[in-house]
Amino acid sequence: MTKLMKKTVKRKHTALEEVAEKSPEPLPAVRNSEEPIQKKRKWTNKQRVLVFASRGINHRDRHLMEDIKKMMPHHKPESKMERSKTLSVVNELCEMKNCNKAIMFEGRKKQDLYMWLSNVPNGPSAKFLVENVSTMAELKLTGNCLRGSRPLLSFDKNFQNEPQYSLLKELLTQIFGVPKHHPKSQPFFDHVYTFTILDHRIWFRNFQILSEDGAVAEIGPRFVLNPVKIFSGSFSGQALWENPHYLSPARYRHQVRLQAKNKYLDRVQQKTNAEINKPDGSTKPKIPLEDIFKGDPVEKAEELNKEQELEKTKEKKMAKKKKVLKKGGTKVLVSKAKKVKK
Repeated sequence: MTKLMKKTVKRKHTALEEVAEKSPEPLPAVRNSEEPIQKKRKWTNKQRVLVFASRGINHRDRHLMEDIKKMMPHHKPESKMERSKTLSVVNELCEMKNCNKAIMFEGRKKQDLYMWLSNVPNGPSAKFLVENVSTMAELKLTGNCLRGSRPLLSFDKNFQNEPQYSLLKELLTQIFGVPKHHPKSQPFFDHVYTFTILDHRIWFRNFQILSEDGAVAEIGPRFVLNPVKIFSGSFSGQALWENPHYLSPARYRHQVRLQAKNKYLDRVQQKTNAEINKPDGSTKPKIPLEDIFKGDPVEKAEELNKEQELEKTKEKKMAKKKKVLKKGGTKVLVSKAKKVKK
């Protein structure tokens, strides 16, 4: 019995020691206020995107920027950048704001909008021309989602065909993808960002997920990214790729003006060509009995009757002449025969 009692006491002591080892260490009795308590952090993918614009954008472009800020809970705002500053200043702004990605909107002539996507500070960066902009306020679509919720990113199959599109795909995923366990994000997936390539452009759409069957409803905004160039550095460096299908908006407007300039001359030339190629009356084919339906039908009927009577009289006269000629011919033949007999 004494041996059994000793064994149970030893087991109890070992169990208490294991519990004491597993229990957390108590806080110190005296602690400095400047030393914060270390917390377990789940937020490991610390992507912060600086979203701002330069001076010179119009009201629609500003609303588009605000819509993108609402879609991205991991963004950081910044005031408008002056035109006198160069693009290299953006890297310093990102460093001050502790951001490793940047979206910059650049306006030209109060009508053209360019978007820069960059990986700060090492690059690469891409420049796009933003076309067909439609904001959430303009569309008023039925879709809706929680503010701060995480999106699913859907990319077209064409992103895997060419290397420049695969690079842009990686850049878009790192910028528009909301990190997991971000403090300002919600742990839900209730909307989808779709990026599709069509006509050498990237089309962006935002849809709400209605059910697991695949039913969706569009939320907005809508815009089209026409890629211009891809640079090796952040807002600088060597041009890795240039779009051969890109046409600047200023050149496009110039071509439209040239077409409008020659519009009057083209119209005059068309009129002269039409008069030259107009068919004459001589070349027009004659239709039999075309004149029947012209004029008064009663008078036309009387004229036809007179023509028929004239034709009948002519036929009678011709018949009489033929009979006279036949009789005269027989007489001449009989007289010649008598002379031969004599």
